[in-house]
Amino acid sequence: MTEIQGHYYVPEPSRYPIMVSGGIFLLALGFILKINSFALGQWSMLAGFLLIIYVVFGWLGAVIGESEGGRYLKWEDHSFRWGMIWFIASEVMFFAAFFGALFYVRELSVPWLLDTQSLYPGYAGTWPLSGAGPGGKAFTPMGAWGIPAINTMILLTSGATVTWAHWGLLKNNRTQLIAGLFMTVALGISFLTLQAYEYHHAYTELGLTMGAGVYGATFFMLTGFHGFHVTLGTIMLIVILFRSMKGHFKPESHFGFEGVAWYWHFVDVVWLLLFVLVYWL
Repeated sequence: MTEIQGHYYVPEPSRYPIMVSGGIFLLALGFILKINSFALGQWSMLAGFLLIIYVVFGWLGAVIGESEGGRYLKWEDHSFRWGMIWFIASEVMFFAAFFGALFYVRELSVPWLLDTQSLYPGYAGTWPLSGAGPGGKAFTPMGAWGIPAINTMILLTSGATVTWAHWGLLKNNRTQLIAGLFMTVALGISFLTLQAYEYHHAYTELGLTMGAGVYGATFFMLTGFHGFHVTLGTIMLIVILFRSMKGHFKPESHFGFEGVAWYWHFVDVVWLLLFVLVYWL
């Protein structure tokens, strides 16, 4: 039975943690079986995936129900905010490691190689390090002023629209809130669509693949992980949009909205760094 102990809400025991653990186990087991050519592998992966999806909907639904039921008060709000702050901090470190790898390759490895001309005669030390992929096949680096520049404007605009939606919520203007969220979701989907086209263009026309030397590896590592985060952020925004359409969130209490907005702004900042350090320079 749920109860409030002192000033902190204590939920009833939940089956979801053990269920999601089982789903992850089945997913991992299925992957291992699959790569070892066992037919059962794909079914184990499917079962694990479906179990995880069930838990996501059930667990989030339970949390939303608790929130709308008035179970979360000032102390919970404080706890959620610190939890989101530390989560985003961990994401900052995640991307810092990849940007650090890019810095190492461009600013440290290149000078070291230039000092070993006896081993690499004629090495110029330009970026990208090689104009050829596997087997000597040439590739073309991705330019900055096509789709990447458009995607930069899209994400900057989406940061403005989600802020505009927040202003609407603070004023209890549901129309502005929903319109702002809808535009943000549409911009997020547009970004992902253009990035998918960019990847197709890179593979089919530029010869730029994961195997195209260290440039290809760092390019797809950084942009791919960022695209994954944009995908997660867009899904979260869609959930917040549907909740807003159902009348959830109040001007004085809406951390669910704020947490997703924080995450989206973080994604925007990472992309600006990507655009400058990966595409432009």
